[in-house]
Amino acid sequence: MGFSILTLMDFLARRAFVGAGLRSHTIALPSDDADGQGQRTMHCWAPPGEPRLPPLLLVHGFGPMATWQWRRQVGPFSRHFHVIVPDLLCFGGSPCGPSLPPPSESGQAAALAALLDALPGLAAAGSRRVAVAGTSYGGFVAYALARAAGPRRVGPVVISNSDLLKTADDDAALLERAGGGFARGTAALLMPLDARGARRLMELSFYRRQAITMLPDFLIRGAVQQLFTDKREEKIQLMKAITIGTEEFQLTPLPQVEVLLIWGEHDHIFPLEKAFVVKRCLGGNVRLEIFQETGHVPQMEDPDRFNRVVLDFLLASQKLPATGNDQ
Repeated sequence: MGFSILTLMDFLARRAFVGAGLRSHTIALPSDDADGQGQRTMHCWAPPGEPRLPPLLLVHGFGPMATWQWRRQVGPFSRHFHVIVPDLLCFGGSPCGPSLPPPSESGQAAALAALLDALPGLAAAGSRRVAVAGTSYGGFVAYALARAAGPRRVGPVVISNSDLLKTADDDAALLERAGGGFARGTAALLMPLDARGARRLMELSFYRRQAITMLPDFLIRGAVQQLFTDKREEKIQLMKAITIGTEEFQLTPLPQVEVLLIWGEHDHIFPLEKAFVVKRCLGGNVRLEIFQETGHVPQMEDPDRFNRVVLDFLLASQKLPATGNDQ
């Protein structure tokens, strides 16, 4: 019966993507044998053929499915943009690839840049700028992509509920907020295998109680075990590969003049007070929008406002000239 729950949720998400004109693609990325990467593939959803609209990249977080996280956005956004929704490496239909260790967020960003160059139709668009929006872990990747590619290639940038100043102390505080039973670390919290852990993760992620948390334990347990056993060890290593919060990462302002930061008022994964610090470090050109009565995933809890705010920002940004120098 757990399978039937996932099948229904997957059906609803895929129907939204297909209805928005997106199709499933598996793209071979360029081989990088000199770096030990070998041949890699990346799965994404994108319209077929040449883009007639400006491209927009939607980068998912650490949740199990990109389609679930962006289901309420692809329809409205596709009316104005050539929407591309990838599975990051080690997620969904994108394998981790033969490289070890798993990619950092900068490695994920490099894979996305290669994907954009390899996509049919998009490669033919040449140097057209790609707008990017990332949520949670996807915000880490969006930031890395924008910083590496520069404003001539990537921009405007939307970062939602992404603590780009996360430290080991923040991880410890998250586990304390989660309560007992998560001493094994954030992997056990973010990839639960039992009903109790799944309910706690939902409570931390959403402001409003979700209907799925009221299902019987055996249904929830069966569903999360299917979801979070896929590539589990690779994702645990992926968490360890994140450079944010280490000495090798330094948060600097993006060269893009159009940066929107979104945060849920009741985010218990990355608390709201971090939004103001991140904004200050990203520079004075950053606009911060706080979404009341939402948690860690405002695009899912308040999709109408999220879509309106992001679309207004992106459409207004199209009228501004790209400035700054490539990095």
